[in-house]
Amino acid sequence: MLHLLVADGNDRSGRADHVSATGVTSAEAYAEVLRQISPGVDCTLITPADADAALSPGTRLAGFDALFLTGSTLHVCDASDAVRRQIDLVREALGAGLPVFGSCWGVQVAAVVAGGHAARAPKGPEYGFSRDLVRTEAGRAHPLLAGRGERFDAPAMHLDAVITPPAHATVLAGNAVLSVQAIEIRHGAGVFWGTQYHPELDLDALAAMLRLSAEDVVEAGALPDRAAVEAYAADLCRIHADPEGHRDRIARHRLGPDLLEPARRRAEIGNFLDRLVRPRVEAAA
Repeated sequence: MLHLLVADGNDRSGRADHVSATGVTSAEAYAEVLRQISPGVDCTLITPADADAALSPGTRLAGFDALFLTGSTLHVCDASDAVRRQIDLVREALGAGLPVFGSCWGVQVAAVVAGGHAARAPKGPEYGFSRDLVRTEAGRAHPLLAGRGERFDAPAMHLDAVITPPAHATVLAGNAVLSVQAIEIRHGAGVFWGTQYHPELDLDALAAMLRLSAEDVVEAGALPDRAAVEAYAADLCRIHADPEGHRDRIARHRLGPDLLEPARRRAEIGNFLDRLVRPRVEAAA
């Protein structure tokens, strides 16, 4: 059995908003996806943004096989204690040689830990989907992207991004909006694999995130008004519940197998567990 540590990237306010929108925290949703991908894994959830997080530094990593970071409403360029605590956690994990995976927020935190720079994405946010992602030359052979085509789409919800990758990083995929969409970062004894997009988000969860961020989505010009956000989110929920019954909506929103098939949408998470975490655990047994 794999023992996985799942760190919720949100502070208390962000977690409350996420629960209001979806019924669960980001960490709870992420852990459920991990259990679906790999039945039998044991997930421990922590809230490192909080000063009173249950697992204290120096002991919180003992007995775990990997660390996962969820998305977050925080901004890694802010010098807040909630941000610093998460940077410290990832620094500690990589220093201890623990494999780390992160989506969106997690990528930005890992990049900062390793000497890169993350800030507001210069070409604007991606709300809904990252379109036309392209593997780099290194990404074509990298196990993180096994099962992905040369070009693919993925769920996305972000304002910030990695602007300058760390020196010892390998960029694996990008698109016209952002050059760093998938990355490997080696730092200290540890290895980080991650994506700026969200392979863990099902379409109904993505719909909830769009509703939660409706004001930002409209302000960015991704959709014209809140009614359009609601209509789009409702379509995603219908498709999630009954894809065969909504082929017209699937075509209208240009949703291919990369977005509709859970195994393909979540490929990076499964690859991380199968290609990086399990071999390390088996070698240590």
